[in-house]
Amino acid sequence: MNYTTQMDAAKKGIITKEMEVVAQKEKIDTQKLMKLVADGKVVIPANKNHKSLDAEGIGEGLKTKINVNLGISKDCYNVDAEMEKVKVALDMNAEAIMDLSSYGKTQEFRQKLVDMSTAVVGTVPVYDAVGFYDKELSDITSEEFLKVVERHAKDGVDFITVHAGMNRETAKVFKRNPRLTNIVSRGGSLMYAWMELNNKENPFFEYYDEMLDICAKYDVTLSLGDACRPGSINDSTDASQVKELMILGELTLRAWEKNVQVMIEGPGHLAIDEIKSNMILEKKLCHGAPFYVLGPIVTDIAPGYDHITSAIGGAIAASTGADFLCYVTPAEHLRLPTLDDMKEGIIATKIAAHTADIAKNVNGARQWDYDMSKARQELDWDTMFKLAIDSEKPKKYRMESMPLHEDSCTMCGKMCSMRNMNKIKEGKDLNILREDD
Repeated sequence: MNYTTQMDAAKKGIITKEMEVVAQKEKIDTQKLMKLVADGKVVIPANKNHKSLDAEGIGEGLKTKINVNLGISKDCYNVDAEMEKVKVALDMNAEAIMDLSSYGKTQEFRQKLVDMSTAVVGTVPVYDAVGFYDKELSDITSEEFLKVVERHAKDGVDFITVHAGMNRETAKVFKRNPRLTNIVSRGGSLMYAWMELNNKENPFFEYYDEMLDICAKYDVTLSLGDACRPGSINDSTDASQVKELMILGELTLRAWEKNVQVMIEGPGHLAIDEIKSNMILEKKLCHGAPFYVLGPIVTDIAPGYDHITSAIGGAIAASTGADFLCYVTPAEHLRLPTLDDMKEGIIATKIAAHTADIAKNVNGARQWDYDMSKARQELDWDTMFKLAIDSEKPKKYRMESMPLHEDSCTMCGKMCSMRNMNKIKEGKDLNILREDD
């Protein structure tokens, strides 16, 4: 039996090879997974032209996935450096990589990324449009925007972010409700500017059905971008954000009618007490579609440390409904991330994701912590390093400050609680002051 997309297959009762891969990774029944995909509550972004893909599922009941942003820009045009980031991100088991390239030979970079990436690949086509056509934003036509979408789809991109919810209706709400930080979404601000400069409707909204046909042809998952995501906690959960979310819910149903998989993108910056309500709101208004959040960043005062502010928000968001976390690096708001910035962002986001998986009782999440605690109790340093989310750093710390006695560390020495409890339970003497064992 033929099918066009993962959702189409699921609706027809077909278990695809990608579903089998995801079911095995998640330790979930394939029939249950198929039903979740059919209902739009899980997406498996898998472009037919992405041959190197090791499929991942994103959504209800599955492990929280993380995305890594990278790509070339005019100010930092170093293709080799970005490709090195790709290799490291894959080695660190990031489930998705978004190419946000906005300058130069973007298609060449994108094609290399798709060819080598076992991870899911995403893009934001509007970033590419200006360079692709070598035109100012206002001179790009609606048809040309759609052609860029098709180019990315042909190249094998698994999901694309489009800010279709930033239509003229949403723009009116934004104008009536002033914000401290206006529109901070890069793609959202570009589409708002295009509408204002041309006095026309957003092409991704006006020609949404045509875009859905492109997505269905290649099985590209739509990530409906949050143009009105808050760029400060002052602007969170305001009229513009909620209005756009309502539009995205309507666009979700239209996509599902054409068997196109959908994710919803969300905030942004959120005060910590607003996170849970935002997760509930998205799931309600967008019919249970998987939720993809940037952070959220819970305070605006920590430039240089936003991998921490976002990890705090990400853990809460994912534990209360978010399914996919976009990493944030220490360089957020400041510069294009370096390789080390990327590593720190990945680790912080993976910690947030795993923390949430414990709360959600995801298969196997607590076992990892159990195994680590057992290794600690046994003072088995090698096993601790192997189980660590980042094995290099703890190993480096221990080697830099080795204790006199292997069964301790330089913090507590022979007063180590683990060491002493083990000895007492074994009926041995503690010999804290004596040098003999």
